[in-house]
Amino acid sequence: MPPIEPAGRDLRLDLFRGLALWLIFLDHIPANIVNWVTIRNYGFSDAAEIFVFISGYTAAFVYGRTMQQRGVVVASARILKRAWTVYIAHIFIFVIFMAEIAYLTRSLDNPLYNEEMGALDFMKEPGDTLIQALLLKFKPTFMDVLPLYIVLLIGFPPVLWLLQRAPTVALALSVALYTLSWNLSWNLPSYPSGTWYFNPLTWQLIFVFGAWCGLGGVKRLRPFLQSRWLLGIAVAYLLFSFLVVMTSYFPRYAVYIPKWFQDWMYPIDKTNMDVLRFAHFVALALVTVRFIPADWPYLKSPVLRPMILCGQHSLEIFCLGIFLSFLGHFVTSEISRSMGMQIVISALGIFVMICVAWLLSWYKRIEGRGSGPQPNASNADLAGGEA
Repeated sequence: MPPIEPAGRDLRLDLFRGLALWLIFLDHIPANIVNWVTIRNYGFSDAAEIFVFISGYTAAFVYGRTMQQRGVVVASARILKRAWTVYIAHIFIFVIFMAEIAYLTRSLDNPLYNEEMGALDFMKEPGDTLIQALLLKFKPTFMDVLPLYIVLLIGFPPVLWLLQRAPTVALALSVALYTLSWNLSWNLPSYPSGTWYFNPLTWQLIFVFGAWCGLGGVKRLRPFLQSRWLLGIAVAYLLFSFLVVMTSYFPRYAVYIPKWFQDWMYPIDKTNMDVLRFAHFVALALVTVRFIPADWPYLKSPVLRPMILCGQHSLEIFCLGIFLSFLGHFVTSEISRSMGMQIVISALGIFVMICVAWLLSWYKRIEGRGSGPQPNASNADLAGGEA
């Protein structure tokens, strides 16, 4: 495999972005026994929080440097260019996804796939629905993350400008917007009805928090990150969330949670990124950073190299994962639902993702660009890179 450790690159970002891509792929295959290994089954948050946080962190790191060196206009232009690139990728995978669903539905004469994948409106009125898809209002199943990222990028230039001048104020304004959106039920409209599954007005908090960390927030938090008391609180909260989630699989133990506490806690809303989800991610991140430092020797291990490679090409791998997840769902639904088939499909999908990531790195090498960051380029892909 090609080298993956360019100078100055924090491989932890690539590692956990790659992990998030694998977990998202596994979670998108319904009734898949392998997705029992994903973190959504053992706590309040899941791979989405990891993905959005790292996106904010790396976008701030990359475009913040550009803003300092070349000014607000150039940095904003690069951010909007990246938003356009992600938008084109979203429309491309949307067309492929709809074609995949339509072909399999007609071939098998099984219209249930249209409804299950949220494509029924498109099949009934493709013209109107396509326009709504171009406006990011119509989003079939599995295709909510990229529109969220596009909107976050579009609004990022003024946020980045403020983060560089008054980071505490920027973070406070993000918290205020989150609070107002949560209490006043602010969200963007979807087509044909409802609102966005990932509310950008609330999910911006974890994106901005990631950006805040990427612009020096980690250094400001270092005394807290090294605190044994805070580590103990984080571990206790992770254990608490684990026990709460287990009651959904073993309902007889739910009686041990007081009803008043259940009424306050449920539902743990993913659409608006419930504060319990945010706190769970922060606790998970604190423990992870504490035990996996930037110079962790295993980051250079060949065992972790495939995951890191996927994280370095996250836009392409994410889009590929959307295609593979539905294909895996089709195979397990039409051919076999056996445990062995689910394991094979999951492993084969991740293997294909690794192969494509390796191929993309190889192409960059033969084009003379390498797999690492160039001057003023990102050390991320989906999270802001233009390499």
